[in-house]
Amino acid sequence: MAGAIASRMSFSSLKRKQPKTFTVRIVTMDAEMEFNCEMKWKGKDLFDLVCRTLGLRETWFFGLQYTIKDTVAWLKMDKKVLDHDEELVQEITQHLFFLQVKKQILDEKIYCPPEASVLLASYAVQAKYGDYDPSVHKRGFLAQEELLPKRVINLYQMTPEMWEERITAWYAEHRGRARDEAEMEYLKIAQDLEMYGVNYFAIRNKKGTELLLGVDALGLHIYDPENRLTPKISFPWNEIRNISYSDKEFTIKPLDKKIDVFKFNSSKLRVNKLILQLCIGNHDLFMRRRKADSLEVQQMKAQAREEKARKQMERQRLAREKQMREEAERTRDELERRLLQMKEEATMANEALMRSEETADLLAEKAQITEEEAKLLAQKAAEAEQEMQRIKATAIRTEEEKRLMEQKVLEAEVLALKMAEESERRAKEADQLKQDLQEAREAERRAKQKLLEITTKPTYPVSLAAGSPLPPDIPSFNLVGDSLSFDFKDTDMKRLSMEIEKEKVEYMEKSKHLQEQLNELKTEIEALKLRERETALDILHNENSDRGGTSSKHNTIKKVPSLLSFTDQDSH
Repeated sequence: MAGAIASRMSFSSLKRKQPKTFTVRIVTMDAEMEFNCEMKWKGKDLFDLVCRTLGLRETWFFGLQYTIKDTVAWLKMDKKVLDHDEELVQEITQHLFFLQVKKQILDEKIYCPPEASVLLASYAVQAKYGDYDPSVHKRGFLAQEELLPKRVINLYQMTPEMWEERITAWYAEHRGRARDEAEMEYLKIAQDLEMYGVNYFAIRNKKGTELLLGVDALGLHIYDPENRLTPKISFPWNEIRNISYSDKEFTIKPLDKKIDVFKFNSSKLRVNKLILQLCIGNHDLFMRRRKADSLEVQQMKAQAREEKARKQMERQRLAREKQMREEAERTRDELERRLLQMKEEATMANEALMRSEETADLLAEKAQITEEEAKLLAQKAAEAEQEMQRIKATAIRTEEEKRLMEQKVLEAEVLALKMAEESERRAKEADQLKQDLQEAREAERRAKQKLLEITTKPTYPVSLAAGSPLPPDIPSFNLVGDSLSFDFKDTDMKRLSMEIEKEKVEYMEKSKHLQEQLNELKTEIEALKLRERETALDILHNENSDRGGTSSKHNTIKKVPSLLSFTDQDSH
C-alpha cells in the first residue's frame, strides 16, 4: 500500500519494574497490552516482540514512531529502548490501518473532496453492516454513524437524510464484498488522495524562503506552505542518486548529473535524521515492491491466495445455504397456502353437500305430497264419473227435472273435465318432482365424492429436518558526528522508470470508471454547495480539477529539469 511503510506510534512513559526489566504499554485502536522487556533490549528486540505478539510477518511495512519535544521520530533498531522516553501505539492489521486512515480523513488530517468522501463512507458502511438489506437497513440506520468530515457536511445545504440517501445508493452496489474486501477498497481509494501517506517538514531554501518537504512512498516533494495538495517539484525515488545531511543542511543529489544539487535547511538536527530515516525506509519499500518476491513473501502470497479461496468457498457455501433456506421457506409458504385453499374448498364442499341434502329432503317431501294429491284427484274424478252415470240412469220424466238434470249433468261433466285436467297436471308435476329428486340425489352423490377426494389428498410436508446436512462451504548507514549519507546503488533506474510509467498507465485505466462515478455525484450535489464555506484546500482542489488534473498522485511525479530555476527563486 503506497504510503504505508510504518504504523503510527506515540510515545509516553516506560516505567521500570525491576532492576533488570521494564514495562512497555502498547495501545492500539481497540486494545491495550503490556510487555516486560529487558533493560539491555534495543529497538529491534522490542519491534520483534511486538511483531510476534500481533502476528505480523510483513515487517518491512512497519516501524515504531514516537513524539519527542514536538518532533515526530522513529525508534532506532540499533539503539537501546530506554534511550527513547516514550509509549508505543501500533497499527498492524489491515483492519486497524483502515480505522486509522478513516479517522485521519474524518479528522481532516487528510484532505478528501466531498464526492470521494461519500464513496469512502459507503465502503465503511459495507465493512460494518455487510450486504444492504432494505428490510433491515431502513431510513435513519446511519443517523448515529460518523461517516463524513464535518467540513463536507457544512459545505452543502443537505440534511442528514439526504447524505444518508446518497451513501446508501452506493452502499447497495457493494453487495457481496466481505469486510476485508470493503476495507481494502476503502484504502485503495484513500491512497490516491493528495495528502495520503505524506510526512510534511518545514524547511528553508538557500535564500531563506519557507517551504515544506513531503516524504512518501513515491519520492520527495517540495510544497508551498499554503498548498499541501500540489507539489512545486517532485523527486521520484528512481531519479535520486544520493541524499545526505550535515548538521542542519540537507542535500538531495539527482541521478542526472546535469541537474544541480538541491539543498535546504531544517530547524533541528534531529529533523534531518528523521527525514533521512524516512527516505531510507520509503526507498527500501519502493525497491522491494519492484524486485522478485522472496521465498517468504511467495509463501505469504500463497497463503493469502489459499485464505482468499477458502473465504470465497465459505461465502459461496453460506450463499447456497441462504438460497436453500429461502427456497424451503417459499415451499413451506406455498404448501401452507395450498393447505389453506384445500381447507376452504372442503368447507365450501361441506356447505354445498348440506344444502343439497336439505334440497333433496324438501323435494322428496313435496313429491310425496303431490303424488297423494294426484291420487286423491283421480279418486274424485272416478266418483264424479259414477255420479254422472247414476244421474243418467235415473232421469226424471218432467221437463223441469230433465232440464235441471241436464244442467247438473253438464256441471258434472265440466267438473269431471276440470278434475281430469288437474289430475293430469298433478301427475306431470309429480313426475317433474321425481326427476328433480333424482338430480338432487345425484348432486349429493357428487358432493360426497368431491369431499372424499379432498379429505384423502396426499400432503406435501416441508423437509426441514434439523439434522439434514447442508452443502460445504536499513540498508545500513554510518553516522559520523552530525553527518550521514545514503547512496541508492545497484539499481536499474531506466528499467524502474519504464515500470513506473507502465504502472501509471494501468492505474489510470482502472480509475477511469471510478472518476466517472465521482464526477456524477459531484455534479449532482454542486447546486447545494455553500461557496462561502469553502476552505483553502477546497479551493485548491477545485482549481486543480478545473485545470484538468486528477487526484492521482501518479500525476504529481514530474521530471526535474526546472529544478535549477526553482532553487534560484523564492516561492510565494
